[in-house]
Amino acid sequence: MIMNNGQQYTYLLGKSAGALYLQINNRQVSNQQVSSLQVNNLQSKRLPQYKQKGVALITVMLIVALSAVILMQMTSRLQMQMQRTENIVLNQQAYWYAMGAEAFAKRILITSFSKEKDVTNLSQPWAKGETTFPVEFGEITGEIKDLQSCLNLNALRKSTGSDIDDITGGRGSGRKATDSKTSAGDVNGKRSNEKPPARAALQELLVLLDIKDVSTFEAEYMVDALSDWLDADSSIESAGGAEDNDYASREFPLLPANNFIGSVKELRVIEHFTIAALVALKDYVCVIPNSDLHKININTISNEEPALLQALLGGITKSEAEQLLSARESEGFKDIETFLNLPEVVKLKLSPEQKQQFVVDSEYFTVKTTASFNNSYFALNSIMKVENNDQISVVSRTIGRD
Repeated sequence: MIMNNGQQYTYLLGKSAGALYLQINNRQVSNQQVSSLQVNNLQSKRLPQYKQKGVALITVMLIVALSAVILMQMTSRLQMQMQRTENIVLNQQAYWYAMGAEAFAKRILITSFSKEKDVTNLSQPWAKGETTFPVEFGEITGEIKDLQSCLNLNALRKSTGSDIDDITGGRGSGRKATDSKTSAGDVNGKRSNEKPPARAALQELLVLLDIKDVSTFEAEYMVDALSDWLDADSSIESAGGAEDNDYASREFPLLPANNFIGSVKELRVIEHFTIAALVALKDYVCVIPNSDLHKININTISNEEPALLQALLGGITKSEAEQLLSARESEGFKDIETFLNLPEVVKLKLSPEQKQQFVVDSEYFTVKTTASFNNSYFALNSIMKVENNDQISVVSRTIGRD
C-alpha cells in the first residue's frame, strides 16, 4: 500500500501473457499505464511556471530610449538648419544694405562734382567722414576716401606701354588706362631709365616714419623687393631685390606675382617687409587695382599725415609740410600751378618728374561700408573710378574688414 497525493493506492502485482499488471484500488492496470501515471505524478511535483515579463520590458525601454535619441538628433539638426537659413537670410539683407550704400555713394560723388568739375577737395559732400544711417532692424555705416591722397604701391611697377595711366588727364578727360602713352616713368612720351618718383617717395617715407629696425639701408631693400615683385621680368632689380629663387627657397615656397598687387596686405609675403613696416605704412599707402597711376591730390592729403608730402617733396621738414598743407585752406587749390608757385615750393627747385606727381582732382575713390541687420554684419570695400564727372564704375569689391 502506497500513499501518494493524499490518495491511497494498493498495488497487487500480477503477470499474464508476458505483461505485468497491477491491482490499484481493485482496478487492474498495465505497466504502460503505470509509467504514464508516474510521469504525470512527477510533473505535478515540479515548480510552478511563471511568464518571462522582464526581458520584454527591457526591450521596450531600449526601443523607447533609441527612439528618443534619434528624435533629439533630428530635432537638433532641424534647429541647426533653421538657424543656418535664418543667418543666410539676415546676412543677405545686410549685403543688400551694403550694396545700397555703394549706390548712395555714387550719387554723392556725382553731386560733389556737378558744380566743381575740375577740383576735388575736402570741403565737398563726399569728404564728410564716416557716417551712420539707421535702418529697420539695423544700421549702415559708410565712408568715402580719396585713393589719390595716398601713395599707390602699383606705381612702382615699370611701365610696359599697355598698363599705364595718362599723367595729364583727370576725371573730366574721359580717359582710360589703356589710352595712355605716357606715365610717371615716361616723361614727354620718352622712355626713361630712371627709377619712378613713386619709388623714391616710398623709400623716403619708410625712413621718415621712424620704423623700428628700418634704416635707409633696409628701406632701400624693401623698395627693391617690391619693385621686383611688381615687374614683369625675372631679373633682380638690385642688391635688395628678390625673384623666383628667393621665394621658392622658403619653408612655404611661392613665386612673385610679376604683376600688379591687389591689396596692401600683399606686402606681408614680399621679401624684407616686416609687420612693423606694414602697420606704419597702412595710413599712407594704398593700391589702385591694375593701375600704375602716380598722381597725388594735394587737396586731399590729410593734415594729420604730413609725412607723405615730405616724402613726395624729397624729405622736407615736418613743419614745412604742415605749412604747405595749411596754405590750401578749406577749398584747396583751384589748380596745380597755384600750389607749385607757392614760395615754399619754388625754393625746393622740384624736378619736372616731382612736379608731375601732383594734381588737384581725383578719379579713384574707395567706399568702406559696414551694414548690420539683426546681429548679422556685412563689410564691403568698393573701389570706384569717376569719368566725365558723372560716369562711375566699380573697379573692384572686397568683402570683409581690412
